[in-house]
Amino acid sequence: MGREFVEIFDEWVHTYDESVNGNDEEYKDVFLKYNEILQAVAEAAIGPVIEFGVGTGNLTKKLLERDLEVVGVEPNQAMRKVTAQKIPNLTVVDGDFLEFETPIFPQSFVSSYAFHHLTDVEKAQAFQIYAEKLSTGGKVIFADTVFDSEQSKKEMIAFEQARGHINLVEDLNREYYTTVPKLKELITKAGFTVNLSKMNNYVFLIEATKI
Repeated sequence: MGREFVEIFDEWVHTYDESVNGNDEEYKDVFLKYNEILQAVAEAAIGPVIEFGVGTGNLTKKLLERDLEVVGVEPNQAMRKVTAQKIPNLTVVDGDFLEFETPIFPQSFVSSYAFHHLTDVEKAQAFQIYAEKLSTGGKVIFADTVFDSEQSKKEMIAFEQARGHINLVEDLNREYYTTVPKLKELITKAGFTVNLSKMNNYVFLIEATKI
């Protein structure tokens, strides 16, 4: 993920689980159907798996429940500590979407609520890297906020502004939320087929398969 956002998670680490469980009214719509979204990612994955942005380990647990071999990649030290407490035997390395170790030969790359920390140029670079590391049939399964168009993004920001959701509006303006057409373009150019399924008003399940 974009390293410029790493320090933000020093604050999020203490409240993240509360927010994703629907206890933060401002982010309630973003995390609507959170467990269902994570389950969809986990069910689409094939092992071994590299998970980017393990955070507090919520997606990791669902992957492990499927008996998949998982290596976590997490750039934030505080998040790595939380994950180590929750899942003591998990291997978690310091890294991000673009620079990471591969102690296993991955068949899937997965992530939830993190890919928007990369610019569109960086997203394209990331998928080129994944294409090099995956064999044919290998998968990338990300759940992330994506907008149908730039216009729909502007409308959503205006909607949240009117609701007084200042922190969410700040996030939407600061980070690199892309659009469905742009994301499909950069993924297919990297040599994948891709399907996007809308999970809530913010989040799409992105399932890409290497050709």
